[in-house]
This record gives sequence, structure tokens and C-alpha cells, in this order.
Amino acid sequence: MKRIVMMALLMGLFFWTAYTITAESNGTEIGDAAPDFELQTMNGETIQLSDYRGKRVMLNFWTTWCPPCREEMPDMQRFYLDNDPVILAVNLTDTEMNKQQVVQFVQEYELTFPILMDVDGKVSTMYRISPIPTTYMIDSQGIIRYKAYGALNYERMIAEYEKMK
Repeated sequence: MKRIVMMALLMGLFFWTAYTITAESNGTEIGDAAPDFELQTMNGETIQLSDYRGKRVMLNFWTTWCPPCREEMPDMQRFYLDNDPVILAVNLTDTEMNKQQVVQFVQEYELTFPILMDVDGKVSTMYRISPIPTTYMIDSQGIIRYKAYGALNYERMIAEYEKMK
């Protein structure tokens, strides 16, 4: 009986260690390869992060009910218009009251960069998003070069984007 219990404990320890190693290699820290994902835009277009390999990407996770998200959106729109970067703004749609709320927000802020809908929360879970907003700057090779919690201003967006190749 002791042998069975010991084997069960060892197996549990093995699987926990394997899970931890896998979770750490997901690529959510500076220097890691950004985890690939595929989401639909508000218009139903499918976008995959790896489609942008060779380009620098600003990946932003946000919601309509988040005050810092509301604070940074005008600067993000200005950054998009002035510099023509790749911005992928992932809405945590599973935390919203409804999709119409997101549509109204986008109209109110006159956002023209792609808004991706994380309807089931899989991408925000993959990137371990907490708090919001969270922003990643991903270089042309798909490596995370900058990670920020909270609202970014226009100057910080430019500074971090320009540091990447």
C-alpha cells in the first residue's frame, strides 16, 4: 500500500513539474517567443499572430470597463495613425456584458486598428493577463521585447516600439 501511495505521489510530482515547465515556456516574459494564437476581428476576419512574423507588433489586452484601458486608447489610436505600426488589440470579450458594448466603445473612441475578440478567454489565459491593460511589444522575430501592466502613453509606445527590430 505504501508503495502505491509513493508511486502516486511521485507521478503527481512528475506531472506538476512537467506542467510548470510547459507553462514557463509559453512565452509570456521578455525574451520569450510570443505564443501564437488565432482570433477573429469584430468584422469576422481571422487574424493569427504568426501572420505578422517579420513585422514588429504591439499586442494589447483590454476591456471596455477598464479605466486605464479607456485612458490609453486615444494615445494608441494616435500612435497607429502617426506611425503605422501593427497593433493587435485583444478585447477580453468573455468579461464584457455583450459584443455591442465593444462595438460602441470602438465607435466612441474612433478606433481604426484591428480589434480581436477573445470570446472564450483562451488567449488571455495563454498570456496570463492580469491586470489589464497589459501590452507586449513583439519584435520581427516574434520575441517579446517589452511588457507593460497598465496604461501606456503615446511617448512610451513610440519609445518601446522603436527599440525593436
